[in-house]
Amino acid sequence: MSQRFKSNGDNPVRNAVRFPMRLAIHLCTEEGDIEAVTENISANGLLFVSDRLPEIDSKIEFTITMPSAVMGSATDVTIHCRGRVVRHAFEGGEKKAAAVIDEYFLKA
Repeated sequence: MSQRFKSNGDNPVRNAVRFPMRLAIHLCTEEGDIEAVTENISANGLLFVSDRLPEIDSKIEFTITMPSAVMGSATDVTIHCRGRVVRHAFEGGEKKAAAVIDEYFLKA
C-alpha cells in the first residue's frame, strides 16, 4: 500500500526545512541511470552530488529510505519520488544538482 502526495509548487526547494543527510541514491533519468549521494533533503526537494548530472529541467525518479530517527517513526520509511532538476553547481570540487520533488509515494 502506498500514499501519494503532490508538492504545492510555490518555490518548493526554498520553502521547506532541509535536513543534511548523505544517503546513496539511484536516479532513473531520461538520460539513463545515475548513482548519487544526497547532501540535503527536504519535503520538496534535494541536493545531490554525482560525477554525472542530469540536464536541467530533466525528469528524475528515485526511491530513498529515510532513517527512522529522522522521520520520528519506529522503522525506516521508504519513499518513491518523481521530480525534476532545477539547477547545477560546482562547489568544493563536487558536481551538485538541486531537484524539486513534484510527487512522492510512501511505500508500505
